[in-house]
Amino acid sequence: MTQHPTILQVIPGLHTGGAERTALDIGEAIVNKGWRSLVASAGGRLLPDLLEQKSEHFSLPLDSKNPITIWRNAGRLDKIIRDQNVGLIHARSRAPAWSALIAARRTGIPFVTTYHGAYNENGKLKALYNSVMARADVVIANSQWTAELIRQRNQFASDRIAVIHRGTDFKAFDKSHIDEQRLDALKSDWGLSGDEVTIVQLARLTGWKGQSTVIDAAGKLNGKHNLRIILAGDAQGRESYLEGLKAKITQFGLENTIRLPGHCDDPAAAMALADVVVVASNEAEAFGRAAVEAGALEKPVIVTRIGAVVETVLAEPDVEPAQTTGWKVSINDPAALANTLETVLALTTAEREAVGKRARAYGQENFSIEQMCSKTLDVYKSLLKI
Repeated sequence: MTQHPTILQVIPGLHTGGAERTALDIGEAIVNKGWRSLVASAGGRLLPDLLEQKSEHFSLPLDSKNPITIWRNAGRLDKIIRDQNVGLIHARSRAPAWSALIAARRTGIPFVTTYHGAYNENGKLKALYNSVMARADVVIANSQWTAELIRQRNQFASDRIAVIHRGTDFKAFDKSHIDEQRLDALKSDWGLSGDEVTIVQLARLTGWKGQSTVIDAAGKLNGKHNLRIILAGDAQGRESYLEGLKAKITQFGLENTIRLPGHCDDPAAAMALADVVVVASNEAEAFGRAAVEAGALEKPVIVTRIGAVVETVLAEPDVEPAQTTGWKVSINDPAALANTLETVLALTTAEREAVGKRARAYGQENFSIEQMCSKTLDVYKSLLKI
């Protein structure tokens, strides 16, 4: 195998999720290594960023779950592999993974997958569909929690799992690197004067991300602290959910307190504006990138006690008070969230800064983009035998 191989990543689209950003991060690392980076997807708002990093893009309908389209995509990937002399294919979602598996077996190249989510299993057919993510030569789990989930569901893959935590760019999420112009632009967009106590949640608008719980918690705090709560995220077509959130905001009389500004293109600046960052998910986060990013900015972060936050946030009673990097609450518990917000807001500036510094140090040690890229390239090299 050549010392300068071509790596093909496949993903449904290039929008704003963790899988998409990881694809860009790994693509950039491949290019920086002097290798060739290809990405196949249906495109999206991150495509210009991908191309700027010198990865090459192939537009395919990999966002389709239609079995016929999946089969046809396998043929299209087969052609790309042969025409572009691809040495390894890496899938980051289930539908394109089926196409990639077929193409890899036809062409005899190594096949890698990354588990970016928990994937609900509510029947044998769904379990079979999900199982493609465990059929690779190496199955990358983005947390220890995810690795254990894979073992529980697919024992046959136990000896092929590699835990590589999702990486955060600690240079991008450094409060000293965020200038006032970026902060002022968001203040303007969100109608903030700068005198408010600002709570931020960055997550797509969907039920399992827990925006409804945040609104309920705000209802319990109404009239206190001059709060402004920013629930930034794209509804991605879930208009009924968005309308339900708006109705709940109206029900509590929180129209002047809570903002639903849509997608945020500058998450680092958004969190830098926050007095507290909230991750209110009521289903397991396979990693929990937002919590690590908040910690990187040395911001107080409150997360729900579920999924991989056990790894990304250290909180009482799991650790001693002097080791904490954030706070954890039960899922779907507005009262607990409201009480914890009160606790955090009652801390002195020095106490908050101490937690923030521990969070950044813990994240840099365990969840950096450099460790993620290095370990992923090591997986590639082991399979390519270079």
